[in-house]
Amino acid sequence: MPSPLFADRPAPQPPERGSVDALITQTRRLRGDVDAVRRDASAEADDDDTLRRWQRALCDLAVHQLDDLGAHLDQLRAGRPDLTDGVRDGVPAQGRTARQPAARPAPLTGRVGSAEWNLLTDEVTWSDELYEIFGRPREAGPLSLDELPSLLFPEDQALLTAMVTACLIDGRPIDGEFRVLTARGRIRTLHMRGEPVLDPGGCTASMWAVLRDVSTLRHSERLVRDTRDSVRRRQHLAQAEQRLVAELQEAVLPARGGSLELARSGPAALDLAARHLPAASSPTARGDWYDALDLPGGDTLVTVGDLPGQGVAAASTLAMLLGALRGMAVAGIEPGALLGHLNQLLETSRQPALGSALCARYRPATGTFVWAQAANPAPLLFRDGTGRALTPPDGVLLGATSGAAYEQADVHLLPGDVLVLHTDGAGRAGTEARRNHLLALAPLLTRARSARECAETIVAELGGAERTDDACVMVARSDGPAAGPDGPHGSSGGRTA
Repeated sequence: MPSPLFADRPAPQPPERGSVDALITQTRRLRGDVDAVRRDASAEADDDDTLRRWQRALCDLAVHQLDDLGAHLDQLRAGRPDLTDGVRDGVPAQGRTARQPAARPAPLTGRVGSAEWNLLTDEVTWSDELYEIFGRPREAGPLSLDELPSLLFPEDQALLTAMVTACLIDGRPIDGEFRVLTARGRIRTLHMRGEPVLDPGGCTASMWAVLRDVSTLRHSERLVRDTRDSVRRRQHLAQAEQRLVAELQEAVLPARGGSLELARSGPAALDLAARHLPAASSPTARGDWYDALDLPGGDTLVTVGDLPGQGVAAASTLAMLLGALRGMAVAGIEPGALLGHLNQLLETSRQPALGSALCARYRPATGTFVWAQAANPAPLLFRDGTGRALTPPDGVLLGATSGAAYEQADVHLLPGDVLVLHTDGAGRAGTEARRNHLLALAPLLTRARSARECAETIVAELGGAERTDDACVMVARSDGPAAGPDGPHGSSGGRTA
């Protein structure tokens, strides 16, 4: 005859409201209550009361499920991984409209069914829910213990056979999971808990079992594991890319701060110092650059610029750009023509890019600073306690148009003159506001005794500014000739194509 107690109802839905901590507390309290009922059922199991036996089996299963629920709630409280692909609720962020609601999550545990296999009469009794779980019509009747493994995956059949054998022969309880292919072609993962029922002679007379469909729960766990593994792989790749970018930048860019060390010194040499001002949102990104190089014949190359972009591609493009710039400067190409070649290089490269730059050649013999620019802010000249922006020669963004020509301008530097070269991200928002803020530092910069002191003054004023992009500031302090061909103010204002 069938068991007097069947678990013929779906698992209750988890509460939709309440904090995770409250749910964890409630789960632990409920687990303790169920465990107490299980102990009572175990203590009274000797009276051969079938109701007590089913209570014990169901309590064992409930305790197991509550332990699983507690573990998942702990993971929920810890927070989900930060996914870089923007997927939420199975829908990519870019594919979800503002009015599209999130899908309602399915219950993690499904139906619960029960069964009894009588070894003396060969009678098998299944609950209605068990027929639903296996997708089997009632008229087909229940499966015997010999027929049950035929529905299992081949790799799980040995597990079920071992559990049943241990229960029938050794009197051990059953507790395990296996996968079945239902009559309707669905794959389900079932958690089975059961125990033997002994006759007065101590032999196994029948076996009771409770089976719960945990397919959704196990699928969700696999998704969590796969997502965690995917996040870890992406993090590993991102870290490897960051290391490669840092190595490329360290190979081609000067140190992040401090004076630029040049091999030559003397009364006509430039005292140089530069600083990198990181963006607030990405302090490690470094698309802006500064550079200085001693050239054959005694001249000095000075450059600043900005090549937007991130990652290995941007770092490799910057390395190519600076390598070409230095090579052409060593070959004697003037700043205006040099920017024209860089424009062509960026335009025809396999990874086209746009960039701004200022390129200058300082001639110590005459104290002349010859410069050209490609959509970069003009240098600021500080002299005798005042500052002004130099008039920029014509020049468009690098990589923006074919055959662009870049004009040159020159300025004669007097002893103690300070030139400040910077990229567009320096200072606060607005080009004019940035320039005026720097010009207001004129009394401090002209009293400074070194380029390093000037750079530290500028960073102290601008270092706390909220920048959406990184920036570079380079200070060139002249120790050039006392007088020049252009008079006391030293600006020739000349331009050449």
